Amino acid sequence: MSRDFLYTEIANGIAGQIRSGVLKAGDRLPSVRVLCQQHGISMNTAKRVFWELEAQSLIETKPRSGYFVSRLPYRRLPLPEVSKPSPARNHKEPDELIRKVYSNMGRDDLTLFSLGAPSSTLLPLAKLNKEIVQATRELQGCGAEYELLQGNLKLRRMIASRSLAWGGNLMESDLVTTSGGMNALSFCMMALGKPGDTIAMESPCYPGSLQLAGSMGLKVLELPTHPVTGIEIDALKKAVPKIDLCLLVPNFNTPLGSCMPDENKKEVVALLARHGIPLIEDDIYGDLYFGPQRPKCCKSFDEDGTVLWCSAVSKTLAPGYRVGWIAPGRYKEQILKLKLVHAISSSAVTQEAVAGFLSSGRYDNHLRRLRLTLQGNYQHYVHAIAEYFPESTKTSRPQGGLALWVELDKTINTGELFDKAMKQKISIAPGRMFTLQDQFENCMRLSIGLPWSDEVRSKLKLLGKLMM
Repeated sequence: MSRDFLYTEIANGIAGQIRSGVLKAGDRLPSVRVLCQQHGISMNTAKRVFWELEAQSLIETKPRSGYFVSRLPYRRLPLPEVSKPSPARNHKEPDELIRKVYSNMGRDDLTLFSLGAPSSTLLPLAKLNKEIVQATRELQGCGAEYELLQGNLKLRRMIASRSLAWGGNLMESDLVTTSGGMNALSFCMMALGKPGDTIAMESPCYPGSLQLAGSMGLKVLELPTHPVTGIEIDALKKAVPKIDLCLLVPNFNTPLGSCMPDENKKEVVALLARHGIPLIEDDIYGDLYFGPQRPKCCKSFDEDGTVLWCSAVSKTLAPGYRVGWIAPGRYKEQILKLKLVHAISSSAVTQEAVAGFLSSGRYDNHLRRLRLTLQGNYQHYVHAIAEYFPESTKTSRPQGGLALWVELDKTINTGELFDKAMKQKISIAPGRMFTLQDQFENCMRLSIGLPWSDEVRSKLKLLGKLMM
């Protein structure tokens, strides 16, 4: 029996006992170690069992105590539908809606469910401040001089070292640093595309990527996307003759939180390579996994340098530092030329500070805490949505990341809901933001990056009332 099938079978068995009442609310479940002994499975497989049950809102974790059957009324929320964008290239940017939502960023009088980054209260700000001070001491000229064109060497070495965790096997010479994740995507699009070219993306997709493509004169082809497994490969195969480049977020994309299985990633890389189509891989959420190990990247399966792997610390550590990077493969010289023209250099101090934080081991400690917090937040959100939102509500089941996608009844327009919610000091991200087509108007993205509190629960309850 395969490991994947085994953990699913065990999880389904426990889930059946909970639903049938054999296991009651508040009952304590076996520990990870005991589950290993009972079923002859590994620690990782046992952890996947509990993660699956948590994802279904059947159990809850109590720090230092273990796993317990959830005391909240169980209600299994169905998955949203696989997206079905029009095969026609469609450019209807929701500029006004995006402007309204983004204009609220930074307001401390709002509950920002629309915020696509972790709250600053979840970030190690004091430790980062110390790294900034240390960086100014260690850098030549206290950090006031230009950095190397390719970027801070210490940072590139740390990123290369960390790539071993997902099978990247990168070297520092393979990397070019950038001013954040969007800057990395921008360089890639400029290097690979020209006005009139077609770029394939997931649907729904991050609004910034859609706007960036449009600003460069690229035509966007949105492809059907499954809320759990990501891009539909059959749809990509049909689209190959029509596209010039591709941008995907394989690991915990926003807004769905989907994660492509390894075999899908491998197939996508091989498919695009056969047709000479470069793949821009945005892996900015890859470190925010809820499962036992970090997922691989498309870059893991890149044999001829056609995958441009992009990431940053904007969603994990310091959004305002604007520290990102690219492993551009065969397109390295084009990227370096663009960086020279458009930036000359990256910020020396913030790059050195992030490198110091990574090298100290503090980043991994921070990530462990952050991942546990986000996973707990996801469980709290799903419980609250099941309790307070309309009966027909559907939600994604993110395996990591910062986003929860909510699909409501077709009669509910989340653009109108946004205006109602704002009067109650609540900001959401309406679904229409995440597409260039007339779709997702009954959907929204909720950020799980806010610290869970009674106030957050009450705001979700109020949001549910506004839909009735």
